Amino acid sequence: MASTNSTHSKRLERKPRVFVTRHLMPSVEDRMVDLFDVVLNADDNPLTRDDLTAAMRDCDVLVPTVTDRIDTDMIAAAGKDLGLIANFGAGTEHIDLEAAAERHILVTNTPGVFTDDTADLAMAGIIGVPRRIREGVELIRSGEWSGWTPTALLGAKLAGKVLGIVGMGRIGQAVAHRARAFGLEIAYHNRKRLPEAVERMFSARWVDSLDGLMSEADILTLHCPAGPDTHHMIDAPRIGLMKDGASLINTARGDLVDQEALIAALEAGKLAGAGLDVYPDEPHVDARLIRHPNVMTLPHIGSATLEGREESGMKVIANIRMWADGHRPPDQVLTGLA
Repeated sequence: MASTNSTHSKRLERKPRVFVTRHLMPSVEDRMVDLFDVVLNADDNPLTRDDLTAAMRDCDVLVPTVTDRIDTDMIAAAGKDLGLIANFGAGTEHIDLEAAAERHILVTNTPGVFTDDTADLAMAGIIGVPRRIREGVELIRSGEWSGWTPTALLGAKLAGKVLGIVGMGRIGQAVAHRARAFGLEIAYHNRKRLPEAVERMFSARWVDSLDGLMSEADILTLHCPAGPDTHHMIDAPRIGLMKDGASLINTARGDLVDQEALIAALEAGKLAGAGLDVYPDEPHVDARLIRHPNVMTLPHIGSATLEGREESGMKVIANIRMWADGHRPPDQVLTGLA
């Protein structure tokens, strides 16, 4: 896609004024203090919309995260010096990219950093839900386990089952790579089919419709971005296409799934369980999901590794330094504006 935001053509002759919305890794913050005129969020409380708007009036660079919604009106109210939104994280659906482009504000992200971390967590659900791990943990913690029996907590074998991957980008491919070792058959749906050589690499086969993949998968895992085209893509009719006893794993974005439809399918026994790391109204998690014995409810920790969070922060710093030096940042997010 082409972008109206080419490069920041003028080098800053002073330290850029940088506003960071959340507490980052200490090594990242220390480096920022050395390089920039920076305002940090030491107590890590999420900022209100008014706080964010005020910050955007008085900085050169805003460093938001996925919890910060940057809308059209906020961008319109930004100060004349705001030239870069250096997002911490790969997803940018919380930022109005077109509004930023119209104001000639560059947007950068940190792609590729959390690929392995998120894929690892997805595999925890892919393994844990069919094997009823949460139920086993609860049984031990409650003190109700009476010992081994041949018919207790019978789950589903992974080998030979169909893993349906929705979104075969970096993370989807990393999941496929891992899942092969467990003997899972890999099927995927993407907007575009992957090259044949890539399919061979992962022993993956393309299913040309999402509905077709839904009906084939024993385990369905989601790895696509949030947006108008994917909002509630997993809805009641599509869940109805799934096999009885299938599992749903979502480590991508909460809005991809119609949560009411998911809960209804779980409570009716249509689905055996779910592994969820994201929710439509975070940090709220519906009590019905928490109560369900075979729903792994995790607190959005797909990217939560020491290594990943530090690398993401250092990418943010690299993007800011390149922009301040008058060069195009390496991780500029392009828009479709002409």
